[in-house]
Amino acid sequence: MMRVSNAAHLFLGLALWAVWFVAAYGGLSLACMAAAPPRDAGAFTGINLGLAVLTVGTAAWLAMAGVALRRALMSLPADAPSRERFIGLVSSCLYFVAAVATLFVGLPVLVLPPCP
Repeated sequence: MMRVSNAAHLFLGLALWAVWFVAAYGGLSLACMAAAPPRDAGAFTGINLGLAVLTVGTAAWLAMAGVALRRALMSLPADAPSRERFIGLVSSCLYFVAAVATLFVGLPVLVLPPCP
């Protein structure tokens, strides 16, 4: 298990968001190129279902990582260095920001048809 003060936590959440973004929209482009659903199908297609599952799964993982880091931060002893507390607090907030960003960017999956 990584320590609360590990600097990797500062970029892992947003790095995972970036990987999700590339995978979701790259996968969407490939799926539309390979087998585009009919235009009148609307937003309820297999492509959108797959994107929704990927989006919710990624956001859930990011939120759980933020919660786990926050719990680890709360269990630190009272005499823990302030640097360790600061990195843990900022990192957990960045995990939550990445989770919200994932849901916000993935929101069009619910209302828009996948392929133009």
